Amino acid sequence: MIKTYQEALEFIYQKLPMFQRIGAAAYKKDLHNTIALCAANGNPQLATQCIHIAGTNGKGSVSHLIAALLQSAGYKVGLYCSPHYKDFRERIKINGVYISKQYLIQFLNQNLRSIEEIRPSFFEISFVLAMNYFRDQKVDYAVIETGLGGRLDSTNVIQPLLSVITNISWDHADMLGDTLEKIAGEKAGIIKKNTDVVIGRRESHSQELFISKARECSSTIYFAEELNSLTFEEDERGIKSLSGNLDCGFLQCNPALQANYQKENIRTAMAAVQVLAKNHHCKALKLEQWRKAMEDVKRLTSFIGRYHWLAENILCESAHNEDGIKHLLAQLAKMKYHKLHIVCGFVKDKSLTPIMQQFPQQAKYYFAKANIPRGLEAGELMNQAMEFSLFGKAYSSVPRALAAAKLSAKKEDLILVTGSIFVVAEVL
Repeated sequence: MIKTYQEALEFIYQKLPMFQRIGAAAYKKDLHNTIALCAANGNPQLATQCIHIAGTNGKGSVSHLIAALLQSAGYKVGLYCSPHYKDFRERIKINGVYISKQYLIQFLNQNLRSIEEIRPSFFEISFVLAMNYFRDQKVDYAVIETGLGGRLDSTNVIQPLLSVITNISWDHADMLGDTLEKIAGEKAGIIKKNTDVVIGRRESHSQELFISKARECSSTIYFAEELNSLTFEEDERGIKSLSGNLDCGFLQCNPALQANYQKENIRTAMAAVQVLAKNHHCKALKLEQWRKAMEDVKRLTSFIGRYHWLAENILCESAHNEDGIKHLLAQLAKMKYHKLHIVCGFVKDKSLTPIMQQFPQQAKYYFAKANIPRGLEAGELMNQAMEFSLFGKAYSSVPRALAAAKLSAKKEDLILVTGSIFVVAEVL
């Protein structure tokens, strides 16, 4: 019997295989466990209207934006996302409020026998916990972010109103496929029969595959860029304002998500809600509701970690793959600073060559290992970086690396904390 929240955390972290901590060994290449655990709980995944989100980058931002938009329309919205930064309960929220500790304890106790028999992974049990919670709390909608891939992801047992795929680029090639087409095929697995799908980025390596899959499923496919025409104004730190004509009038606002890469995510989330309103009896948002969601998404959904300024000259961004780093460096290129200091760390199973090739050689580096078993040793990371003429020192922890950067950096310098989400989590 689990009695306290701490005991519950110890149970799910220590008893259950967790991808974020141990890597591919925790990845289950079938839905058997999820289906069995859902059945043991009365199939909660079928009780709620869901929006399903997949893609290489932007899933978290798009999920939070869709949730904020639906909340601003007056709906009670569940949000399941991953991974978390500081608190496991970040993964499961209703209108921005974390799942209660007591509910987590109660769910685990009710499922101890099923867990013993089924032996689910950390992600599998987290997902079924979320669907149970959303059913019991009678949410109007649940926004569900995939964990890894799509076709074989635990979340793919839902029957969504709408599927959303943000973009396709290189990540987890060892599990999802060694070509972009294969990775796209895995993400396309969330497209269901007679279910609308919104694609966030039109790309040559995935466009025809998505169109073909939608046709096969008798589903209508939309490309976000065709559903809304938005204009963004920028300053050196990113998006300053957005404007555009919507069915309800001319929208002008100052988005809370300011990184330049959020333009695509904003278009995608808005397109998703437009399709919901057009085809699925969702309320059409009024101008003030669009504005409120865009400007207040962080408070509405408890959104943290992405493009997060710790101080005037300290930026955190968990850009952990090739596409993410590319967009981050494009953002940095527009900023004014004297010298760049980069605190970074990655996981062992990450292919670092395409990332290291992009990092600026003139920056000063502070290499650190995230405090998880899967973290890459700082010394090893430093040695790999040297092969790309990236120089700096290795530190025994992320906080020590950041402390060293603060000591070294001048007021007009910029400190960037990046790489694995677990590196960023340690400094938030």
